[in-house]
Formats: sequence, C-alpha cells, structure tokens
Amino acid sequence: MKLRLMLWLLGVMLKRARRRNPRFRDTLATLQRFDWGVATEDLSLARHYRMRPDAVTDAPGLPIDLDLELRFRDAASGVAFLKRPTPHAFFEGLRSGRLRLVGDSRDLERLQGLLKHLR
Repeated sequence: MKLRLMLWLLGVMLKRARRRNPRFRDTLATLQRFDWGVATEDLSLARHYRMRPDAVTDAPGLPIDLDLELRFRDAASGVAFLKRPTPHAFFEGLRSGRLRLVGDSRDLERLQGLLKHLR
C-alpha cells in the first residue's frame, strides 16, 4: 500500500513540476515525449507515466509501449529506492538485483535528469 501511494504522489509531483518549474518544462520540450513505468516483478503493483511538453499523465498498469520500465523485486525494495532516487541508488539497485531495467540505459539518464527537478 505504501508503494502504491508513493507512485501516485510521484505523478502529482511530476504534474506540479511541469506547471511550476521552467527547467522541467525545458527538459520535457527537448525530449518531446517520454513514457515510463514502475512496477514490481510480479506486476502486482504497477503505474506508468506519459510525459509530453503540454501534459503529464499517469495511470495504473503497465502498457507494452513504454520507453523505460523500472521493475523492483518487491514493494519494500521499491519504497526503499523511491525514498532516495539518486544515481548511486539506481546503480546499487541494479547491481544487487533489487531493481531491473527494461529499456535503454540512456532513457534512465533522461529520467534521472527529469527527477532532479522535483526537489
């Protein structure tokens, strides 16, 4: 339940950043579109985000046309990671097997570039 709430709040924060942060909007404008999702390995919990320069939308589930997916071993791993989404935490999670990346690693760098504007 905690991970579900965190993923929903992430959507709220992304929408707020698009409205209020000019650097976030500029980064989105250079990307044009970026679709990504977060889920547990068993897909019991999943949420995806569709980001465009004119809007950010989020919804439950994990469609197959995403640019990037972050899959956590379990909900506890997801909560621990989302509390501190630093580049070091990304790579440590990948190395330890608690996080699996589905997609291009360059998309992970793009995501990190967007998430740094949420602070």
